[in-house]
Amino acid sequence: MTEHASSTEITEITVWDPLVRLFHWTLVIAFVLAFCTQSEWFEEIRDRLLSGEWLQTLHVWAGYTLAGLLLFRLIWGFVGPRYARFSDFVYGPRTVFTYVINVLTLRAPRHLGHNPAGGLMIIILLLSLAVTVTTGLLWYGADKGLGPLAGLLVNSSDDAIEIFEELHEFFANFTVILVIGHLIGVVWESLLHRENLARAMITGRKRA
Repeated sequence: MTEHASSTEITEITVWDPLVRLFHWTLVIAFVLAFCTQSEWFEEIRDRLLSGEWLQTLHVWAGYTLAGLLLFRLIWGFVGPRYARFSDFVYGPRTVFTYVINVLTLRAPRHLGHNPAGGLMIIILLLSLAVTVTTGLLWYGADKGLGPLAGLLVNSSDDAIEIFEELHEFFANFTVILVIGHLIGVVWESLLHRENLARAMITGRKRA
């Protein structure tokens, strides 16, 4: 073993377990696919590539994938390894506020797992995704008479269908805003602590 390899082995530890990493990147792919197959932002591109039926199928299955991933993350947040657990990165409002102030003044301490602000963002992202998926299932069941909730929504009024649609679109767009905020936070923290957080979510390892 080379001297460099020995040094790396000693100074880096595994923080993100394989299931957390798989969850993270699969969630990214599923959300991007779901958003791009439904959002008006990509309407012209979609029309050139796929028919409406294929788009609907891709959107629905991306949504089901998101639902399964969210269920897994909820369970893993209680039974997974240390840094995957909610107890490791859910902090009180005062701690989060203090950390944000420290980040803005470039005095924030480094955390191996999610920092207080990042932990809050993760929770809000998961909740927003959960509402997006739920309203999507409600809309799908009420409008198309399909999906696991179709039996409960078969006689939905036009007003109810419109509400489900608007809520679904709102939270999908809200999630995009959260993702942008998350990315800004990752870049900021990477520069502040001089480490590549995106790489860490691929390798699972961070500087000890």
